[in-house]
Amino acid sequence: MPRKCEICHDARAILRRPKTGQRICNECFFYVFETEVHNTIIQSKLFRRGDRVGIGASGGKDSTVLAHVMKTLNERHAYGLELFLLSVDEGIAGYRDDSLETVKRNKTQYALPLLIVSYEQLYGWSMDAIVETVGRKNNCTFCGVFRRQALDRGALMLDLDHIVTGHNADDVAETILMNLFRGDIPRLGRCTEIVTTGDGFIPRSKPFKYAYEKEIVMYAYLKRLDYFSTECTYSPNAYRGYAREFLKDLESVRSTAILDIIHSGEAMRVASSVQLPTPAQCERCGYLSSNALCKACVLLEGLERGLPKLGIDRSARQAQQIIAADSANADPVVRAVEPVHFERLRQKALAMRERRLNGSDAAHPQSSACAGCANSCCNPDSDNSNDNDKDVCACMSDTTA
Repeated sequence: MPRKCEICHDARAILRRPKTGQRICNECFFYVFETEVHNTIIQSKLFRRGDRVGIGASGGKDSTVLAHVMKTLNERHAYGLELFLLSVDEGIAGYRDDSLETVKRNKTQYALPLLIVSYEQLYGWSMDAIVETVGRKNNCTFCGVFRRQALDRGALMLDLDHIVTGHNADDVAETILMNLFRGDIPRLGRCTEIVTTGDGFIPRSKPFKYAYEKEIVMYAYLKRLDYFSTECTYSPNAYRGYAREFLKDLESVRSTAILDIIHSGEAMRVASSVQLPTPAQCERCGYLSSNALCKACVLLEGLERGLPKLGIDRSARQAQQIIAADSANADPVVRAVEPVHFERLRQKALAMRERRLNGSDAAHPQSSACAGCANSCCNPDSDNSNDNDKDVCACMSDTTA
């Protein structure tokens, strides 16, 4: 005899929740999954009415489900949010170009504005070019650092109040394990927080912090959502993969291992006697940094100087000493792209907000002059700038609603 759903006791149970072990029907699964995300949002007070929220969209299952659930909950519970899709094009041929096609379809399916920012236009390097230079061993370090900063740059271009990402419970547990294995105390203290800040101004949160990856896959499959499922070309060599395998082994013998690790991480406290780095701003780009130069600027400097492992094999202090000494003894490095200073981006975002609140930005809802890249076609700082009223650089975005 078929089992009945343990929640509604009416419909046939068609799945067993990995998180709780309950046997439930489709509709009850959708309801409890969405309700748990809603409770996480409300209990953590993630948003305020009227917030402009950017959904980090890669086209994968996590971000696609996040976009669907955020739109659903925003309408169901009247959050009063203005939602956007924000994507990063790392420049990985055969992977990211295909996944961005999925994001563009999601834009139409969910009727949400989309902005795409790219590494090549922000930094002058694509991931394919970086991997060709540094090899496959440490390429994920470059990608992670550049992607975090690219999201914040995109958020300022759109004048967002908040960024949400599709990081799930499995991702959080893996990050806790990675930081434990590396003995990275500062990151261990931050990685369990549901809300963090990137450039120090725009909050970034994880509504799926307590959602199991298996349940996100089930939700996407049962809802027949349009998502991209191919793994990144360069990820098989990532350090995170080893933490993921270890976590799956733990989960196979203890189903609650994922949440247990998260709750243990939340309960950890750094002793008051431990001296943590003091946050400041990067001297070159204005991004949040505990050193004179942020990690992105150090990595970029290494690439431009032909020292690609400068920011990986050396400590931050050693790397910056080498850069200072090399700069004093050599001609200045000519960069393909000089990343726009974050203070300029913030000023642009404030000006956009002022115009919008005054009702004078109706014709240009995204932004005024592009401050997102250094291309002469749209960079207001360039002597060749000939169109200071462009929304954002047309070659790096798709912003139509």
